[in-house]
Amino acid sequence: MIVPNSGLTPNGLRIRIEDLLKTDKRLVTESGDINYTKVHKLVDDLDSSFIELLLKNEVAKDNFFKPILKSFIFEQKKFLEFLDYSSSNNSYSKYLGKEIGLYFGDELLKDRGDVVLNFPYKDCVLEGGQSTEEGLSVDYTYDEKTKEYKEGPIDKNKVKKVKRREIFYNEVLARDEIDQVFSPKAFKNVVRYVKDGKEEVLNFTRDKDGVIRDNLIIKGNNLIALHCLHKNFENQVKAIYIDPPYNTGSDEFQYNDNFNHSAWLTFMKNRFEIARELLKDEGCIFVQIDHHELGYIMVLMDQIFKPENKVQVISVKAASVSGFKAVNPGPIDVTEYILFYTKNKSKFDFKRNFVPTEYNKNYNKYLETHNSEDTSKWEFIPIKDKVLKEAGKTEKEMKAQFGSSTKVVLEHMIAEYAFEHASSIVSIRDLHKPTDKMKELQEQSRITRDTIFTYEKTNGEKTYLINGGALAFYDSKIHEIDGEKCVTELLSDFWDHISWAGIAKEGAVKLKNAKKPEKLIKQILEMATNKGDIVLDYHLGSGTTCAVAHKMGRQYIGIEQLNYGDNDSIIRIQNVINGDQSGISKAVKWKSKSKEEAGSCIYMELAKYNEEAIEEIGECESYDELCTLFKDFSSKYFLHYNVHINKFINETIVDEKFVALPLEKQKEMFIRMLDLNQLYINKCDMEDSKFELTENDIAVTKAFYEVK
Repeated sequence: MIVPNSGLTPNGLRIRIEDLLKTDKRLVTESGDINYTKVHKLVDDLDSSFIELLLKNEVAKDNFFKPILKSFIFEQKKFLEFLDYSSSNNSYSKYLGKEIGLYFGDELLKDRGDVVLNFPYKDCVLEGGQSTEEGLSVDYTYDEKTKEYKEGPIDKNKVKKVKRREIFYNEVLARDEIDQVFSPKAFKNVVRYVKDGKEEVLNFTRDKDGVIRDNLIIKGNNLIALHCLHKNFENQVKAIYIDPPYNTGSDEFQYNDNFNHSAWLTFMKNRFEIARELLKDEGCIFVQIDHHELGYIMVLMDQIFKPENKVQVISVKAASVSGFKAVNPGPIDVTEYILFYTKNKSKFDFKRNFVPTEYNKNYNKYLETHNSEDTSKWEFIPIKDKVLKEAGKTEKEMKAQFGSSTKVVLEHMIAEYAFEHASSIVSIRDLHKPTDKMKELQEQSRITRDTIFTYEKTNGEKTYLINGGALAFYDSKIHEIDGEKCVTELLSDFWDHISWAGIAKEGAVKLKNAKKPEKLIKQILEMATNKGDIVLDYHLGSGTTCAVAHKMGRQYIGIEQLNYGDNDSIIRIQNVINGDQSGISKAVKWKSKSKEEAGSCIYMELAKYNEEAIEEIGECESYDELCTLFKDFSSKYFLHYNVHINKFINETIVDEKFVALPLEKQKEMFIRMLDLNQLYINKCDMEDSKFELTENDIAVTKAFYEVK
């Protein structure tokens, strides 16, 4: 225990020191709390400015410095001991100087100010202007000296087709470099898609509270787009589903070496933080991931959404063992995971969901005359005997007719009969959380055998007890799913009821190795939303989330940066609007006979500025093209403030070492000279003639941000 030397109570000393620490901006988080991890680091490092701060304060000097002659020695151990305790009800309780969480060195991820703008394979920049996940094949020539294949010039006798490795340029900004990244951006190419066509957008549909009620698909960097949504959709989104890049290194695209674990986690953190602000208090988020990052992302989500708001980790059977080759040790990996968090669990409306199942053999008794109010007249008959009686056959006659197949045939007959007479089929089950009164009846039923006792609840519901158990009626397991009645069980945290086979044609778009079944998204939306609720997916890909939301009558917002050509999300939504009958269409009775039934969707692009330069760099096929392109950069685009243009032109790009770099490295160097605060045109600058936005672009942008 630290006994203060200044006449203060221990709690008083703590308050005085906390006030002192808060005067050092390095030690204060954005929420105004003290970052004790950083305090520990400064103490460990004996940081001179921090020691000076303490020494200049009389209370700190009296308690944590030892005078020797005319000097003062900092009692480092004593101060660290003090940090590790906090006052609680006038006594000391242990304060953990290091929180449980994700650390990079001595710094918590949640305290890092870095912003990762892009990460593969979604929301990334591709070499050579490729915009799909199909990959390109290029000619490579074998170099006898290096014993490697190199891209061109081509020797026709030594050509080998090699799948091109796409290069990704991750873009990271430190907090002190961020200037206008998150400011509102201008939009362009805004169009409303309706049945059999499209319309010009002059305004947005809003409800009485001013909230936009149009379906939206936004093309552009998802982090920047999320911040553009903030003003309109703060606390408005009911459910978020994302299928982010898994950070396995084995996706369709290859990873740039600069992409590391911390960059991926920071990438996820940046987006979680703004996404959480868009959620309603009663909203929720579902994040699909595989086992590689499951543990890490769970800790990250605990920090942002809080552990008490975690609902479940749902295991999804996403593949079948058949077809896999035994190339890796251990069990075959067929499972993915969906992390389910709420914004505030106490306000979330949990829905009971059911999934189809087979006949439950525990329901093996037929209750004769159970419609009678007089339970003494109820008679239990084994269901097998009832089925044989109804069929007018004995088991011996069945065996004579069906031979070795008798068991299968009889089981089928029993299952069918149970389904058709569900209200008369029962099972005797253990009581679940019985009341004291129910326990009394239960004990009586154990003593008085084969007699039915009735327990009536205050709401009029009745529970029937016999021989110490409760009667469970089979009709309680019959529910309607997708328009058909079937035997069901409650949805659990293991989903193996959704087939991933044959989904390639859903929505008439293809996305290799990344597409999710429409039934999966349907299950999620049924769990968490009602008609009219807003659904957000900011890793949209081929558009499954928006397609399902459209068919189910939910409002949606989708964000995607890549252009997938014929397999793009907006193509899929057009197909839905025009009556697509794949996926869940029949299950939800989707049709679009009229324009009103079909609904609509507004497509809008973040108006590019330096992002355009990045794309131009990506399309360059040689060093010479890069050099030619750069000559226009200084006048056309914003370069980073520390770029010395003349020095770069006259010295760097003609340097032998730079010229000898691989093309992708040269491209990366050019991209890093751009000011990443200016990837897109800011709303406040959109009327500047140099950006060449149309009057309609400007008018629609103004309409989007004009919140009542």
